Amino acid sequence: QVQLLESGGGLVQAGGSLRLSCVVSGHTLGTYAGGWFRQAPGKEREFVAGLSWSDGTTYYERFVEGRFTISRDNAKNTLYLQMNNLKPEDTAVYYCVARTSRAIALTAPDYNYWGRGTQVTVSS
Repeated sequence: QVQLLESGGGLVQAGGSLRLSCVVSGHTLGTYAGGWFRQAPGKEREFVAGLSWSDGTTYYERFVEGRFTISRDNAKNTLYLQMNNLKPEDTAVYYCVARTSRAIALTAPDYNYWGRGTQVTVSS
């Protein structure tokens, strides 16, 4: 059973940085794709960034491109999301996800595994 455990959320001022971590247990992710979604109050869950674990290919939504970086540590079976120049509109619960395919997907139903989420709050 694959389990994802996020950490690293918190409260930060606009312009600040946070790094989210997602430790994956129960399976090595060599043939999977991983990523991050977020959900703000009253809004639908949306894709943020994805990564193909086997070759490191990444994809970002336009609203985070240039500010966020997704990466992985194979030895630690951990996925990261470095978030810089945070804005109040980045406030949301951030979810780590994984799917049993190397291809990055952009929609929530395409991901088999979800973490419980970590809250990120950006004050203005």
